[in-house]
Amino acid sequence: MRNRGEEDRIALSNVMNVNASTMTNPPRITLRLATPSKFGSEIAFSPARQFTLNPFAPSPVAEDLIVRVDKARTLRQASPAGRVR
Repeated sequence: MRNRGEEDRIALSNVMNVNASTMTNPPRITLRLATPSKFGSEIAFSPARQFTLNPFAPSPVAEDLIVRVDKARTLRQASPAGRVR
């Protein structure tokens, strides 16, 4: 994640929730973090949007993030002491 020259890496296993607001302009994705980053406990950004005739179509970026966060969470819970390898 980068904001005005500052950068912080956020592990997918640290993401508690992915919320996609497609009915806003521009569309927005908000990540809620288990442990706050240097930018706080919520990170919001506007993903690049592909053209679609369906205004209710889900965001491919949000859908991908949801799958990847779920996989990271599953790995974290399965690892001893909650560590991801």
